[in-house]
Amino acid sequence: MGMTMSQKILAAAAGLDKVEAGQLIEAKLDLVLGNDITASVAIHELGKFKKKEVFDKDKIALVMDHFIPNKDIKSAENCKTCRDFAVRNDITNYYDAGQMGIEHALIPEKGLAKAGDVIIGADSHTCTYGALGAFSTGVGSTDMAAGMITGKAWFKVPAAIRVTITGKPDKWISGKDVILHLIGEIGVDGALYKSLEFAGDGIQYLTMDDRLTISNMAIEAGGKNGIFPVDEQTIAYMKEHGAGEWKAYEADEDAVYEREVTIDLSTLKHTVAFPHLPENTKTFDEIGDIPIDQVVIGSCTNGRIQDLRQAAAILKGRRVKKNLRCIIIPATEHIYLQALREGLIETFIEAGAVVSTPTCGPCLGGYMGILAAKERCVSTTNRNFVGRMGHVESEVYLADPAVAASSAVTGKISQPSELGL
Repeated sequence: MGMTMSQKILAAAAGLDKVEAGQLIEAKLDLVLGNDITASVAIHELGKFKKKEVFDKDKIALVMDHFIPNKDIKSAENCKTCRDFAVRNDITNYYDAGQMGIEHALIPEKGLAKAGDVIIGADSHTCTYGALGAFSTGVGSTDMAAGMITGKAWFKVPAAIRVTITGKPDKWISGKDVILHLIGEIGVDGALYKSLEFAGDGIQYLTMDDRLTISNMAIEAGGKNGIFPVDEQTIAYMKEHGAGEWKAYEADEDAVYEREVTIDLSTLKHTVAFPHLPENTKTFDEIGDIPIDQVVIGSCTNGRIQDLRQAAAILKGRRVKKNLRCIIIPATEHIYLQALREGLIETFIEAGAVVSTPTCGPCLGGYMGILAAKERCVSTTNRNFVGRMGHVESEVYLADPAVAASSAVTGKISQPSELGL
């Protein structure tokens, strides 16, 4: 019986020749990640450990992103806790205001995640790095604390679902549509504690930004992780970002999958997740006139340069609908600068949108776009739970950047074809 990609990576990290689904292992870690909310909790937990020193100052990353710049006293205190800890332990990869970004966009950009790595992070969307062929998953702050001290973590080896991607997508279809379609098909618990392993000849038509988006939302299907095979695009990305030595793993031909799903990109349509779960998906043949109050384009899911380019292509020469707010948040400082140099920021502002410094901001109802009661928002973020972006009586509709930008122009949930695009 063969192993999946994830199982091979975990076996190597545990020093074992073979592992099976359900097996408990202790694996060495290549990176331990935390943000301004979760790392501060982990740092306080370290007081319960006899050993106080971190296992490797180069293999810990602390990214201040959820409430940066600080929105209140509590967020300022959390960041100070992380900042002081980083100084005490000489943490190499500490990112604060002015040099930071949303963690799951920043870590790949900095070359800190690579094929074959085992990565844990005290944030559920740590599964993003599977786009690079890494095994990466979210953990609690206590597990993060243990990882920072020992450089190891316990795992139950996950079973797997194989997602075969075929065909070539239409112009405006992107990775967000792929993952929303998948979640709509299998449900928010369809991959519970399983590895979503992507395969198929259609992957060649998915950019790295697409793949990062798809892996990012594996957790929204309940997945332990999401992972892509390492191909020429992956290798080029890692080289461009200075990722260092990496190792590609391939699933065995006789690897065992609990389920197999096929997605044909050539027939894929723009997909929108209605309130209040990511599985509540509809395509535009099922969507009527739904007026909205706000659009958010950004987050660790869709704040990358491809997303901003798509949004700008739609907003150029057009105006945001009167009485509607359109908030655009580049995911990192590098992406912000790139968008500035390409003229995208100018396009956004001329269209009547507001552009923020990199931050998670409104995604988790933090700041920079909180919703009032009865307000509706089309967002490129990853969750639309009750009260996720503000008042419990507000509504969040998850969509790709093209749909979000089109909706900003029309004032209702719309797709590019409604603008003649």
